[in-house]
Amino acid sequence: MPRRLPPLNALRVFEAAARAESFSVAAEELCVTHGAVSRQVAQLEAWLGHALFERRGRRVVLTASGRAYLPEIAAALDRIALATHEQLRATRQQIVRVNAPTTFALRWLLPQLSGFQLTHPAVEIRLTTSEEPIEKLGEECDVAIRGSEQKSAAYAADEFLSEVRLPVCSPRLLEAQPLRRVADLAHHTLLHSATYPSLWAQWLAASGKPGLVVRHAQQFDHFYLTLQAAIDGLGVAMGPTALVALDVEEGRLVFPFDGPALPAWRYCSYVRKTRLEEPAIQLFLAWLRELGQRFSRTA
Repeated sequence: MPRRLPPLNALRVFEAAARAESFSVAAEELCVTHGAVSRQVAQLEAWLGHALFERRGRRVVLTASGRAYLPEIAAALDRIALATHEQLRATRQQIVRVNAPTTFALRWLLPQLSGFQLTHPAVEIRLTTSEEPIEKLGEECDVAIRGSEQKSAAYAADEFLSEVRLPVCSPRLLEAQPLRRVADLAHHTLLHSATYPSLWAQWLAASGKPGLVVRHAQQFDHFYLTLQAAIDGLGVAMGPTALVALDVEEGRLVFPFDGPALPAWRYCSYVRKTRLEEPAIQLFLAWLRELGQRFSRTA
């Protein structure tokens, strides 16, 4: 059976006027004229078939019917307002501020973010980069990502990605100068990063060639520049497997050797414990874990 409802705008006007027992106050609250309030109340009274207000000169007071009607209508409007607020809150754009190391952001996180945004269009990820300890980030960051362990009683940590390091280079480089065994590196340029200066020495020692003399070496001040140089065919770099996985998958880089593998970072997310249950943050953390498991396996 269909509901018999009076004009809903008239109900809203009645509730405002009845609360104050004043058409003028209701008109000011609703940003309409005194006459508009009077007409809406008259329309509702005509629909109901009885008066809700008594006019006493310039004043209005509720009738017995009006006094009985007010709390029911007020409660119904409150429920509508609350339900509407919940609907708006669920769909309103939510912002998660993420801070991550520069190389990780460029080589791993940014290429994946479009997938998160397509799945969760109501959550906006605002990404900044730094190597600052998480305690120094303060309230400007909702989720911090670090590759080294950070200890803090205020933060909850969750490891989501692990990787190892292996030599990587452009497939075009191998076409010009093959790498069939470790000794062949003597004919190549080894690419170094100022932030990880001993990686090649460690790997050559683990490979049984600690004293290998190479044709040339080139150093860059940032690790992401070293990886880009490898993609561009300048030489061979020590690549963290997770951070170069997309480049390998899409043919920009190859692993010329299967091993030995050097240990690398174990990436963790850090969230203040007081913020951990926020829905948007939980969505992002769940996405990180799922993606990290896939990359850890393929790497």
